[in-house]
Amino acid sequence: MKKSLVLLAALVAAGVAQADTLKKIKDSGKVVMGVRESSAPLAYTLGGGKYVGYHVELCERIVADVAKQLGTKPTIEYTPVTSQNRIPLVQNGTVDLECGSTTNNSARQQQVSFGPTTYVTEVRMAVPAKSGINSISQLNGKTVVTTTGTTSVQHLRKHQRAQGIDFKEVYGKDHADSFLILESGRADAFVMDDNILAGNIANSKNPSDFKIVGEAISVEPIAVMFRKDDPAFKKAVDDSVRGMMKSGELEKLYAKWFTSPTPPRNISYNLPMSGALKAAIANPNDNPAESYAKP
Repeated sequence: MKKSLVLLAALVAAGVAQADTLKKIKDSGKVVMGVRESSAPLAYTLGGGKYVGYHVELCERIVADVAKQLGTKPTIEYTPVTSQNRIPLVQNGTVDLECGSTTNNSARQQQVSFGPTTYVTEVRMAVPAKSGINSISQLNGKTVVTTTGTTSVQHLRKHQRAQGIDFKEVYGKDHADSFLILESGRADAFVMDDNILAGNIANSKNPSDFKIVGEAISVEPIAVMFRKDDPAFKKAVDDSVRGMMKSGELEKLYAKWFTSPTPPRNISYNLPMSGALKAAIANPNDNPAESYAKP
């Protein structure tokens, strides 16, 4: 019995140590940051292993605050993640801080933790400018593309305007692939977060060939993601983000990436801060998507 208790205590202790991200960072001297390759302007690559964007820079500032707390100077290891593998890589400890475009919802909160909401997106659809499609009700008989591992099409099917509408679904392996499917004429509409649609359109060969249309399919809070059941690390992340919100630094960061010219083509996404995000900054929270009013 005593051996069993000792073994159990050891297993519990190992579990606690494994979930202690601050200790892991201090011991390893690095932070593994999960980033996206085509989620501009939240997170995207410039090539050559360089990643930029609103959430990338936000996370770099979180890391700087964590470093001060620990009294260390950890390096940042940028690890590209996809919609499919981002949650497993956070859960198994491969990624310490996921800094892409992940929606905070109730189902995911059972698996991972989120920082305070730092972006609120509307899921809408991008279509060819000459397609004549302006509403969900015009998708009958059409092909709709979205990215594997995202929730956009599920929300579309549940939308009241989609009742009785029959459309075919195809999936891209990432957002760039999904947009390529639209761009090449293999889909009639790309359903995704408005900022991702705007980013892919702005970076396309002919941005004027596409437009974002239709009703808001859902309103979703987006935040940085990290391992569940690690209260010390959550407090560190939350305190850092709240500090940026209180100082006005977060609003400056937003303006830099959403309403100013951005690399590599010096284009602006022209997405002013929404009322929902202003409210989230005024009252920081990690409420899931289910708590937001349906559009």
